[in-house]
Amino acid sequence: MQYQVFVQSHPENKFIASIVGIPNSTVEGSTKEEAIALATAVLETQLASGELVTIEVGKQQSQPETDPWLKHMGIFASDPTFDDFLAEVAAYRQQVSEQEVFE
Repeated sequence: MQYQVFVQSHPENKFIASIVGIPNSTVEGSTKEEAIALATAVLETQLASGELVTIEVGKQQSQPETDPWLKHMGIFASDPTFDDFLAEVAAYRQQVSEQEVFE
């Protein structure tokens, strides 16, 4: 993974490096390279005990839909004629099955 590190020169012959977007990740080094190495070590330590995740704010979060038919599940739950419909479907299937046997 790549992370952005903000490095700046300090008047006392020091370099300060901060990992952008990561709290508690500011370090000081004698050289720019040392400051970057220290920042890398700090980040590795933090990532060893946690992780960065991406979240979405402002939109309703929902689980990814694996089956497009799931949104139609239960739409006939309160339909009093649905059982009659299922009986008609079963009767039709039985009729088709019997016709296939005789053909």
